[in-house]
Amino acid sequence: MYTIGYDIGSSFVKAAIVDVERGNLIATSSYPDREMAILSPVRGWAEQEPEIWWDAVKNATKLAASQAAISLQDIRAIGISYQMHGLVLVDRNGSSLRPSIIWCDSRATEIGRKAFSEIGEKVCLSELLNSPGNFTASKLRWVKEKEPAIYDKAFKALLPGDYIALRLTGEFKTTVSGLSEGILWNFRSHTLADGVLSYYELRQDLIADIVPSMGLQGYLAERTAQELGLKAGIPISYRAGDQPNNAFSLKVLDPGEIAATAGTSGVVYAVSGSLNCDPQSRINAFAHVNHSDNAPRIGILLCINGTGISNSWIRKLVGDAALTYDAMNQLASTVPVGSRGLTVLPFGNGAERMFRDRDIGASVWRLNFNVHSRPEILRAVQEGIAFAFKYGLDIMQSLEIKPHVLRAGSANMFLSPVFCSTLASIAGVSIELYNTDGAQGAARAAAVGAGLIPSVKDAFKGLERIRTVEPERDKDDYFEAYQAWLEPLKKIFGAEHA
Repeated sequence: MYTIGYDIGSSFVKAAIVDVERGNLIATSSYPDREMAILSPVRGWAEQEPEIWWDAVKNATKLAASQAAISLQDIRAIGISYQMHGLVLVDRNGSSLRPSIIWCDSRATEIGRKAFSEIGEKVCLSELLNSPGNFTASKLRWVKEKEPAIYDKAFKALLPGDYIALRLTGEFKTTVSGLSEGILWNFRSHTLADGVLSYYELRQDLIADIVPSMGLQGYLAERTAQELGLKAGIPISYRAGDQPNNAFSLKVLDPGEIAATAGTSGVVYAVSGSLNCDPQSRINAFAHVNHSDNAPRIGILLCINGTGISNSWIRKLVGDAALTYDAMNQLASTVPVGSRGLTVLPFGNGAERMFRDRDIGASVWRLNFNVHSRPEILRAVQEGIAFAFKYGLDIMQSLEIKPHVLRAGSANMFLSPVFCSTLASIAGVSIELYNTDGAQGAARAAAVGAGLIPSVKDAFKGLERIRTVEPERDKDDYFEAYQAWLEPLKKIFGAEHA
């Protein structure tokens, strides 16, 4: 039996067709061939037209079909992974009313900060496990304040994955996991966060009906099936944000298990069995894909906005058409640990949650024109990203999360030997790399949700550990480089915060 999974990112849309009985990947594709544009008409804004995601879904499906030795008509279920925290406002016809305000947009930061204070920090952390922050509810309040005509026209406020599901089924639906990432779910009452809706003066009818993360969410509409080449009536049976889904794809489902990813943004995602949260709300807590009222499964999520996007940016800046990521990794490997004194803070992609929603920007420190050239800057960026992970992992220690093993897909920054060895050594963890990605995870989960396989355990046939990166024995150079990296943060924040 075959299923298809879509991973709706802010850079690319990926599709994967999986034989869920055998666990084999049948075909995989990505579209477009260059990163999708992120619109930033005002500093701190980040928007995308939802229609470009749908166009990419159609093209990724065609590319996957061209590789597969099966007919798309044999696919039995669809799963969706998507970029988290975005806001898509649609009318009754399902047409978007404005560009989506996506995850790395910072415009609602002050709105969320004020709400955290006025609703009450204890109330927010107890009931929501987060501050309202710069998440979807706060973005919706911004639209109500600044674009009231659009707010008044809105029929539903959706997440990016909800929008793609709408295009597939014609139905307006969401999930508890999705509502929690928008800070619209009350974990104590197991209901919508009425306190947030009331405080922000948001209409409750903007919230779509709830369906399970893994389970029937609707059926593929006839017209859409013709567009995609799939069989009409097959179920959409899974939907989750990219980070809960990444954890699922790595079989991270039980308390104590930890996943990581380093695409456009970087994430460490630990599963907890209790309603824990960070008192300073620097790391986030959301409902995991297998969360239930009686058996809580909370994803403790550290997010670093400026990771892979930093590596992509420096490639464009110092590279040429022939500079591949493999070539960048090779050049970075020719430079010793510490990048000969060059330090990069990679925080140039909006407000960082672990800095309490401050946007400090990216910066380069101790640049010497006589010493540093392209290899040094490439390594300094990769080291800076790894050091940002270490900084965040130290924050996670306050929640008694002490990782010894990180599981990750063998993709993106985890293809870099410099990044992997730096992170493993400075954090003191083993990094296990697996043959999976978000699109494959969504396809596997769709089989669970559609009842095509007996249990969740059976979803992971074919999942294999490719290699393990262990910490280096001599770590002194790494720790010296990390201390040098911390110095600029001390200047920015003050020594007590760095």
